[in-house]
Parts: sequence; C-alpha cells; structure tokens
Amino acid sequence: MKTVKLLSVFALMATMLTSCYTEVIVEDDYVVNPTPAITINQLLNAYELWYVDINETIGYGESPFLQIAFTVSFRNGTLYANNNLVGIGSQGNGFGIPIGYYNAYNMILDIDHDIDGNDSFDVYQIDNNTIELYNPFNDTSYFLNGYQRSNFDYDYVFYDNIQYFMQEYEAWEKTYTSSYGALNEFDNENFLQFLSGGNDNIFRSSQDPNGVNPNNLYWDYTGSYGVGNTIGNIYLKTLTLDYDYFDNEFFELSVINDQRIELLHPNSGTVYQFTGRGYIKYLKEGAIIDKSKTSALKKRVQHTNKKENSRENTRNQV
Repeated sequence: MKTVKLLSVFALMATMLTSCYTEVIVEDDYVVNPTPAITINQLLNAYELWYVDINETIGYGESPFLQIAFTVSFRNGTLYANNNLVGIGSQGNGFGIPIGYYNAYNMILDIDHDIDGNDSFDVYQIDNNTIELYNPFNDTSYFLNGYQRSNFDYDYVFYDNIQYFMQEYEAWEKTYTSSYGALNEFDNENFLQFLSGGNDNIFRSSQDPNGVNPNNLYWDYTGSYGVGNTIGNIYLKTLTLDYDYFDNEFFELSVINDQRIELLHPNSGTVYQFTGRGYIKYLKEGAIIDKSKTSALKKRVQHTNKKENSRENTRNQV
C-alpha cells in the first residue's frame, strides 16, 4: 500500500476513449460492441490496470486467477496481477506480480497461468472502460473496469477490502499495549490469526508468549469476526471478534502501515498494536484450512447472489 493519501473516494473514471469505438447495441441484458474499431490487443492495453469487479460476476463457475486478483494487467504478452493488498500500489510499480502469459486474437484471450495452466476467454467490450471476460468452459463472466495507474485509488481498494489484508499474514503478534485503560480479558491475547477462505470470517487467538513462530502457536480460541465501516471515514474500521462461548470483543481498527494495525478497545480504553508475522505472497488459492496458514484458501468472495449466465457459448458452434 502506498503511503495513505486522502484521495477522492474511488471516483476513478478514466479518460473516455469514445472516439476509438463504434456504436454499441443492447443484446440479451448486455451492452455489447460486437465489432470494435480497434484490435483486442489495443483494447486490453487501453488501460494499465483492469480492476476485477468480483460482485458483478455472472455464472456459477470460477476462474481461480481472476477470483484472487484485485487487478490484472496485460503487458507485452505477460499477465500481471495485484493479488495482495500488502504493497499494492508499489509492488511491481503498481502492476503487481507477473502470474503468466497471454495471447490475444479475434476477441479471444488465451491465458497460460504459472500454476493453473491454460485457460481461454471470449472478450466483449461493455462500455468505454469495461470489458467482459467470458469463460466458455465454466460458463462464467468476469467484468473488469479499466484505469490508469495515475488515477487508480489504491488506498480506497485497500480499505474497501481490508479483511483480505488481515489474511495476508500467518499471524498478528501483539507488540504494544497502552499503559492506560482498564484491565480486561483481551489483555491476555498475544496473537490473532484471520483465516482466508470459506466466508472470510474465521479468526483464532493464542495466549502463547511473544516471539513464538506462527507455525508453532497453540490456538486457544476460535470464533468468527467481522470488519465494518464507520460513517464519514473510510480509513477507520470496526473489528468484532465473536468468541465461541464468550462475549464479543469490539474494537476500532486503524492501519498504521502494511505490517501493523492498531486496535482501540472502547470498553476498557486500552490501545493495542499488532504486527504481521509471516507475509503470504499469493499466487494461487490453496486447498485446506489447517494450522499452516499458507495452505488456507485464498480467494475474494462474491457478496452478490450468483445467477445463471445468459451469454451464448459460440465455441460450440460449427
């Protein structure tokens, strides 16, 4: 994450390329340009970053690399992605990390992912800065919004998806407790862990002494957690830890930097700081949630209802 700047709230409409496109038509609930006046490579390179609007996804399937990514970029045959929020805006000069290769022709995008292997998409231009990637093999469409790095609000994306940031470390170690504030049960907690996968709401806590390797921690408690917004301040969040068989703990959550968070416990007035241990650089989702955090599932969760895709699969036509 870049140094926090008070940028405008995600008003990121890039310069219109109206003069480059032909008239659009409406077809089966899609706004589609069937014959763009530019080539697919010109279209993919019209914007430096394509933000994956995960909640607009249509269909019941998943393409793993798109389910993970916040942004993808198409650069001279190399596919880049911002899979992590840690370092977003600075990693790879804002492009993220290379995750594979691509070939684009005749409105078809072929992907060779470093881990997932080959996949293929039909590309549709929806409007001046939106494209649809339709996977005919799982009948699922992803919608990508185009931006330039200079006007992409990395900070907004970071704070709007902060629950994923908290999942990008093996554990969070308590490294500071204020000298003021009433004694409370949370004083005993020295480590927190936020598991990815599932519904993105499982946390664990440990009272092991400071300095223990995250892989050797004994997790005393497991429960669910929720991150909420505060009115008028996108940079201040709320964190609720719902302990099984115990009362909830409520905090005001602030991010100090890419590796440190601050928790204000309003009931006691105590302030805690936790430092991330064991950064997880995501390239692919794992398969199992267990004590090894690196094997946990990693993907963005679609919070809108999934629905059937009405896009026609033209690959089956002879």
